[in-house]
Amino acid sequence: MPNNIELLDLLLTNRGIPIEERDRFLNPSYEKHLYDPYLMKNMERVCVRIFESVEANEKIVVYSDYDCDGIPAAVIMHDFFTKIGYANFSIYIPDRHDEGYGLHRDAIDKFIDNNVNLLITFDLGITAVEEVAHAQASGIDVIITDHHLPQADIPRAYAILNPKQIGCMYPDKMLCGAGVAFKLLQALIIKYGEYWKINNGWEKWLLDMAGVATLSDQVPLIDENRVLAYFGLKVLQKGRRPGLVELFKKASVDITKLNEEDVTFTLAPRINAASRMSDPSKAYGMLSTTDLVEARVLADYLAKINDERKIVVAHIMKDVKNILHKREIKSLIVIGNPTWRIGVLGIIASKIVDEYKCPAFVWGGDGNGDIKGSCRGYGNANLVEMMTLLPENSLLGFGGHKGAGGFSVSHEEVHFLEERLVAVFNNSVIDEKNEKEYFIDAPIAIDDVNIENFNIINKLAPFGMGNPKPTFLFEGIKIFSIKEFGKEKNHLELSFKTDRGRIVKAISFFKTRLSFDPALELGSVINLVATFEKSTFAGRTELRLRITDII
Repeated sequence: MPNNIELLDLLLTNRGIPIEERDRFLNPSYEKHLYDPYLMKNMERVCVRIFESVEANEKIVVYSDYDCDGIPAAVIMHDFFTKIGYANFSIYIPDRHDEGYGLHRDAIDKFIDNNVNLLITFDLGITAVEEVAHAQASGIDVIITDHHLPQADIPRAYAILNPKQIGCMYPDKMLCGAGVAFKLLQALIIKYGEYWKINNGWEKWLLDMAGVATLSDQVPLIDENRVLAYFGLKVLQKGRRPGLVELFKKASVDITKLNEEDVTFTLAPRINAASRMSDPSKAYGMLSTTDLVEARVLADYLAKINDERKIVVAHIMKDVKNILHKREIKSLIVIGNPTWRIGVLGIIASKIVDEYKCPAFVWGGDGNGDIKGSCRGYGNANLVEMMTLLPENSLLGFGGHKGAGGFSVSHEEVHFLEERLVAVFNNSVIDEKNEKEYFIDAPIAIDDVNIENFNIINKLAPFGMGNPKPTFLFEGIKIFSIKEFGKEKNHLELSFKTDRGRIVKAISFFKTRLSFDPALELGSVINLVATFEKSTFAGRTELRLRITDII
């Protein structure tokens, strides 16, 4: 094992952090390392318009996406307007099932009827050309704040805040939607904070929402995103939002020791469960409320529907396995059923990709007779490119990123979708297989699993996209004990004995001894690929390994 300095240097080198940027990476500073929000194109115009709207007591609508990026952005704006004592605003979050993603004309018509003067979008709107034109023509000024890639045709909004738009010189192009919302908040306070009697630094309390979204939305945790995530976690640990205190308490997570995995694996699924299974406003309410009773009720409700979501996913996955067991598995999988709930199809697609190691397109019914679906990629397959190359009229609509997307399809065409996608996939020059989807930082010994090395590794936290958790190879180690745990005995715990007789545990969720080839046995000598983790459960802290692979 390298010494402390060598280990830290190795990990930073492996992540491509140049020597001159290492102090900034290891020691994020709120004052030094966040960019001037006015570097973002149109920021001045947006701030002036919002100020004028507040001064004139105009009716403002905050229109956000229903996921774990859009909802925190809406909370940021709620807290801002509440802070300045402005009440003539409302939050609108579209229904995932009845409306779907994006800015909708029906909603705009309601705003017109209600005499709304200013509409501000968060985490959506950059492709809503017709909808924005309709709102603007009807006397509603539209400010779009988004982070998705603009298309050739840009909405003619009053103003657009998007670091990816042409002509925007903002240094960090990879902010999430709530990250853009936080930059707007910063800019408003810089310009008008003294007028609104906002204390210097008050906006830092809203870093918790920017941090939650940054960690949940899978944006690269480098540059400004690293600062937002780093300080976001510190604010979350203060436990200032009663809904979050109740939610983490119910999940047996110590909020004062919160880390990025608690956000991505405990909080984000419960926030997203609101739109998948019920009403996204429940998640918004849980995050924004200051009422202790309401906080407890909403946290309990989100935990309940998240449990229901797990049951729905388990039932659908059982159907998926039964269907695929009888089918030839091709280079990609298209599967669906009109009774499958569309809100969970992205989760189903991800599980299929994990199990079958190929791209997956999963469709279901939206309750109105239409077929909608989600897709997830594998290897280097570009999903949006694949859907673009399909014969005309194969899909009614589609969108997304390289590795994840959504689509709608007619009842007639869905029967031909797999055949057409397979043809596109096989005719494209695509590296379809990434046999090992991880990078090994270094081979080390089981004796090196100690708190000193954990503390060195943790200097790089928070981990995520663009800054993966350090992964190590333990070669030729002997399994000292093996057990399966959990209600269904579907989680695995291995233990190993160090040269000094200390026991080191390694765990893997949703894996058993039969999940590996060959099956694991007591006394087997294996090559283990794993990451360090500190587990805090029921007041007990334990350093252990999380199994990535056994090779």
